[in-house]
Amino acid sequence: MVGGAVTSRDLVLGRLRAALATGGPAPAPVSRDYVQADTVDVDQLAQRLTDYRAHVHRATEAAVADTIADLLPAGATVVVPPGLPPAWLPSTVTTLTDDGLDHGRIGAADAVVTAAAVAIAQTGTIVLDGSPDQGRRVLSLLPDRHVCVVRAEQVVATVPEALARLTPHRPLTWISGPSATSDIELIRVEGVHGPRHLHVVLLP
Repeated sequence: MVGGAVTSRDLVLGRLRAALATGGPAPAPVSRDYVQADTVDVDQLAQRLTDYRAHVHRATEAAVADTIADLLPAGATVVVPPGLPPAWLPSTVTTLTDDGLDHGRIGAADAVVTAAAVAIAQTGTIVLDGSPDQGRRVLSLLPDRHVCVVRAEQVVATVPEALARLTPHRPLTWISGPSATSDIELIRVEGVHGPRHLHVVLLP
């Protein structure tokens, strides 16, 4: 109150106190009957990623290391999460396993290689959840180049289907192409908030 008059603030706070005192009405149930796709189109994922300026590469599990070797110059320094399959890494690169690396060393690396938790075909989105083969969120933010390996079995059609596979309390990172932003004149600038280059290796 100001000088005995009821202000808008007093009115709002009074209503909040009254609602909290009575417990308020029970929240209305929310329908979770989302449409489920009959099929998953991995080619659609590849197309969406390409539209977002990511680079998509098809490979077999046995050829992952050779594919990554073709993407990175010999001697490149590559940060990897501790649970990444060693067979994915070519002998032509220098590997730094993230055992608590400081941000300076991570940012100075030429690239990071991770796996993924799930990928969404309709939106061209890859989700990381901090599992041992994906590592800390900072790994996907600081290096200039991110190479992400996605298995076909991890691809779903829609966002609701992806959410059904994810654990909400895990640190989820949603990636749709390389980092990009634009200024007031709509000039696109890449690499401000993450890697400028995203390479996705799709496995059958």
